[in-house]
Amino acid sequence: MSIETDLKKDGIEVIEKLDTLSVNSIAETIAKKLSSSFPLFFPDSKGLFRKLSRLNMYTAKMPEGMSEANYFYKNSSIYFNEHIPFEDIEEFAIHECIHYLQEIKDRRNYLTRMGLCDFTEFKIYGMGLNEAAVQFITSKVIDIPTDYVKYFGIDFPTNSPSYYPLECNLINQMAYLIGEYILFDSTFNSNDNFRKTFISCSSSKTFYKIQYLFDVILYAEENIIKLNNKYLEIDERNRKSISIAKKIEAEKKKIYNSFFETQNLIFTEYFNKQFKNIKTLEDLDNYRRKLSGYKKLIGTSNDYSSFDDFYTEKMSALEHKNNVLENGGIETYLYSDNKKSGFLSIFSFIRKLFSNKSSYESNNEK
Repeated sequence: MSIETDLKKDGIEVIEKLDTLSVNSIAETIAKKLSSSFPLFFPDSKGLFRKLSRLNMYTAKMPEGMSEANYFYKNSSIYFNEHIPFEDIEEFAIHECIHYLQEIKDRRNYLTRMGLCDFTEFKIYGMGLNEAAVQFITSKVIDIPTDYVKYFGIDFPTNSPSYYPLECNLINQMAYLIGEYILFDSTFNSNDNFRKTFISCSSSKTFYKIQYLFDVILYAEENIIKLNNKYLEIDERNRKSISIAKKIEAEKKKIYNSFFETQNLIFTEYFNKQFKNIKTLEDLDNYRRKLSGYKKLIGTSNDYSSFDDFYTEKMSALEHKNNVLENGGIETYLYSDNKKSGFLSIFSFIRKLFSNKSSYESNNEK
């Protein structure tokens, strides 16, 4: 299958190739920004520029709602929507240039790995996670401030309000718990450190479920764009429009449910496991601070209470744990009046039993 055929499948129609001067200008700016933002990963700005300047860049016609830029690994090229002003291209190029830096190919030039995403012969795993991580990083490079937004009935903070906002919120939750450096390392260097670290803090089952749910959200968003484009093409009175509207609502519901399922998995699995590792009062304080800080990152809605319930439960458990640690690790139990009464009744029964036995023995002696 030719490059042109592959592009047409995605609705991309090439207009023209950017000249060398324009490509070099974009490559130089992005190299400087990446080196400045992530000096540990990109210490050689000039070397990075040389690598990025090898990219082919084109303007193209793209379907409505599609990403403003797309990296195509088969010919190491970036395609920009024709409507983007040249002065704004760099903003969209950062995301695609990171994809280029991520890619790992085999001897046949087939893509096998791209950051957090694995490409197998039959299926792609982790596309949602990788897109989230790359956009999360891109927003940091551009220095987009965190904003509170509402999509699909979910209120949440994100550093990328316009592109992959839900995914960026969730990846930020994960990075907050295990460290941003580990996320950046695996995203830039296409290694397993992020996956292994998160698994060690939760479980293998949890990580792969989260990975799957990220993909569910990503593909549901893409389906909504495709359905919206179809909806605009037909007569509103057409029966087909009703069917498409229902499908759109179904995809929105899928996103809503998948977001909260992902969020719940992230915090319950992590904080439940870490609670078992509290051995000292210092551990306890660190745990409490981390849980309180996490509260500022979550998505909420009118009918969502899972985190508040969990938070209340864990704070109560921490209070008890604190009492235990202050008492040198000795468990202390508080009894209700009924439990006390029950205990005293048993004690009275035993005392009476022994008293009767003594009386019986005394009478026999007589």
